[in-house]
Order: sequence, then C-alpha cells, then structure tokens
Amino acid sequence: MKLLIVFISYLILTADVNIAEVRQLYKEADLSEQNAVILFDKLETITKSDDKVLVAYKGAVTSIIAKYEKGVKLKKGAFKNGVSLVEYAVSSDSENIEIRFVRLSVQQNSPKFLNYNKEIEEDKKYILNNFDQISSIELKSYIGDYILHSNNFTEEEKNVISQP
Repeated sequence: MKLLIVFISYLILTADVNIAEVRQLYKEADLSEQNAVILFDKLETITKSDDKVLVAYKGAVTSIIAKYEKGVKLKKGAFKNGVSLVEYAVSSDSENIEIRFVRLSVQQNSPKFLNYNKEIEEDKKYILNNFDQISSIELKSYIGDYILHSNNFTEEEKNVISQP
C-alpha cells in the first residue's frame, strides 16, 4: 500500500512538469536567483530515468543555481552536478535538438575558466543544420528566438534560421 502511495505521489509530481512552462522558466532562470529556484523546484523530482529533455533542463538550472552557492567548493560541485546531467541527456539522445540547444546555452553562458565550452561549435552547427526539421512551432520559435538574440551567433548564422 505504501508503495502505491509513493508511486501515485511521484506520478502527480512529475505530471506537473509542463515543457512549455519549463522553457519559459528557463529563459528567465538566469535573471535572478529566485527565478532559478522556481525552475529548480519544478524539476526537483526529475531523475535520469525521466524524459531526457527534462533531465537536460534540470542540469542546466542546476548549473545556474551554482553561481548563487556560497564558497568555491559548493559552486564548483553544483556546476559539475548540473553539467553531468546535461551530458547524460546528450549521451542518451544526442540527436535531440532541444537537448543540444540546452547544452549549447549552458556552455555559452558558463564562465570561461570552467572550461565547459568544447562542444559549442559542434552544437551550433547541429542546431543550424537541423533547425528546419523541427516540427514543433513552439520549439522552433523558442530556439530561433534564442539564436536571434544571442551574441554568440554571427549574422550569417542568424540568417540561416530567419530565411523562409
């Protein structure tokens, strides 16, 4: 009986995770600690056995939360935990454009001294080459908006996604 209650509670908590809401919260997560905590709390129950896109977002927000930790050791530990979740998601589904986008955004926004930037060009190329294959209008708009407002994409790269 206890197992059934735990299972039902788990389903209720994970069913509460809406990808559209996660995307919106992720856009705002880097703006303040409060925003980051809201998304982190939303994804708290996500584990590696869940949807890999959600695992990637959990890793990304964990890496954002790291900057608010006290002390270098805690910051570094939280960042590494976040990155390990993102990398797990990528290794589990390397052809998922949203997961690659999440990794790209984490890498582009990570401090250089952390050396988490080795796949930036690979991810940019993958996203740009596969952008037209995105079937979800919402996802296409979400990733396209990031690209168009990012200083990390050249005008030429931005033109790739803005052409009809």
